[in-house]
Amino acid sequence: MRYFIELAYRGTNYHGWQYQPDANSVQETLNKALSVLLKKDIDIVGAGRTDTGVHAKKMYAHFDHETAIDGPKLVHKLNSYLPKDIVIYKLIPVTDDAHARFDATKRTYEYHIHTFKDAFETDGSWLHQLPLDIAKMNEACQILFRHKDFECFSKTHSDVRTFNCVIFEAHWKQIGTKLVFTISADRFLRNMVRAIVGTMINIGLGKINLDDFEKIIESKDRGKAGFSVPAHGLYLTQIEYDYIP
Repeated sequence: MRYFIELAYRGTNYHGWQYQPDANSVQETLNKALSVLLKKDIDIVGAGRTDTGVHAKKMYAHFDHETAIDGPKLVHKLNSYLPKDIVIYKLIPVTDDAHARFDATKRTYEYHIHTFKDAFETDGSWLHQLPLDIAKMNEACQILFRHKDFECFSKTHSDVRTFNCVIFEAHWKQIGTKLVFTISADRFLRNMVRAIVGTMINIGLGKINLDDFEKIIESKDRGKAGFSVPAHGLYLTQIEYDYIP
């Protein structure tokens, strides 16, 4: 039988989602917990990768088990066993061919910026105190919808078959001294959101204009795009599937 796990985690203490030798990862931590509690080796498959320090407010992963599992009971045991920065919300029985990564139809990320020093935001938001033109940055968001190839925002030497992504939503919102960038797409390239945000920061600072932004996308050259903003302000907030309400 195949099960989806819905979970969240603060990425501060992890070298990303994916297992790495000699480094602490969310995937390895979950594998160990499930293997102990289910008394068999479990290897979970995540809906995607998050980089070192990136957080997830909603993440899915799947694993297989020969017999039926009492979902609420296992969720309770996992939350008692796992470290405090990983939480399990639910266990969802799915069909044997369901896949946490390949079946996802939409993913949403947020990037959080605080514009005034805040002692409580140091691990979950990036401090940027220079004035930004948010209206211009939202105009740049509209340019994203005209394109599908985002190689310019991808980490170089990424092993992918295509750089095409369909963006469904992109906008900036100011809430007091906080700025939140929200973006949804069918898929994301490695480092894509952080590179988009860094390039839009340059627009907000007046270092580049909207025509420059479009030319950067058309260039397909990572070297022409802006810097990658720090990982600790990035959150995976939503993953959608046709068969999960």
